[in-house]
Amino acid sequence: MPEDETDHAARTGDAPDTATLLKRNPLQVLVIGAVLAGSAAAFAYVGGFLTPHRLGANHFVDAMETAAGGPHAGFRRAHAKGICIAGHFVGTPQGRGLSTAAVFAGGQVSVSGRFAEAAPDPFAKDSSEAVRSMALRLQPAGAPEWRMAINDTPGLHVSTPQAFYENVVASTPDPATGKPDPAKMQAYLAKHPETVAFLARMKARQLASGFAEDSYNSVDGFIFVAPNGARRLVRWTMQAEEPFATLPPAVRDAKPANYMFDDLLARVAKGPVKWRMIATLAQPGDPNRAAEVWPADRPHIDMGELIIDRVESEATGNCQDINFDPLVLPPGVAPSDDPIPFARSAVYSVSFRRRTAETKAPSAVANQSAGARP
Repeated sequence: MPEDETDHAARTGDAPDTATLLKRNPLQVLVIGAVLAGSAAAFAYVGGFLTPHRLGANHFVDAMETAAGGPHAGFRRAHAKGICIAGHFVGTPQGRGLSTAAVFAGGQVSVSGRFAEAAPDPFAKDSSEAVRSMALRLQPAGAPEWRMAINDTPGLHVSTPQAFYENVVASTPDPATGKPDPAKMQAYLAKHPETVAFLARMKARQLASGFAEDSYNSVDGFIFVAPNGARRLVRWTMQAEEPFATLPPAVRDAKPANYMFDDLLARVAKGPVKWRMIATLAQPGDPNRAAEVWPADRPHIDMGELIIDRVESEATGNCQDINFDPLVLPPGVAPSDDPIPFARSAVYSVSFRRRTAETKAPSAVANQSAGARP
């Protein structure tokens, strides 16, 4: 059988030729549209600033709601299906050398947050092709907090708010068919080779069997400010300490609708789940564009350990009304010239205001909890 273009990209590290990719049949293009819609949700979950004379945040959220077939009242406009988490973080001496942020001081820092899937439907079945996220609120005693929302994708599918908006429009289902228009998706992919490259990386990755075995990436670049004033462009990963495991798609698809959340509850009931925060340092010439991944040989610094020992549904949890705005940053961490976090911040602010003014139905994730009280 001939080698698929995205298989070639996974093997060689090159993006498939866009014109060749667009020769796929309409069904393949629709599958691509579904993947990008999930990636779009991953982008929008975190919030954002959009240049006022080009795109307004309300306009952007309107487009997201249209693409999703309308909002689910009271739920986040993306990553609607989630569960609350709590625990603590302990920084390392290496972390203190890279950033003055209080979370790296060495003591236990209180953490609350959320695991979620990217889909805008809070009642959707857990997907075998899910984009998953980890949102965190780190609250050191007597010091400014830090919020982050990170996901398990290898970069993003776009690097600018305008490109993301174009993706939302291209991914919006046609009312006549209930599916994205293949012609619009083809036109979008032809214009955005960075998205074609992203799709190749997504196909090449192995999907972790659950939240606990997965690792989550900041994707965007931020500036860490060291005690001596040195400023470094970094990205980071919450790297799972659980042994990596995956499941065949057929096995995942045969599982119950909420299997990932059920598995997480069962796992935390046995004991804490842990991740290492690993910062990657950019080198001169590395692009500060979310759709472009940095070479694997860049320096890595162990910044600390995240320990989650409590999980509970949003009905009783601590994360339901939290806006995980990625620009809530402490001294020692600053935004870079990457425009994506600014876009996320404004868009998510609009989403937050809308959902908190609505009556929310019970979540599909049962009112359960596991682990020790924080």
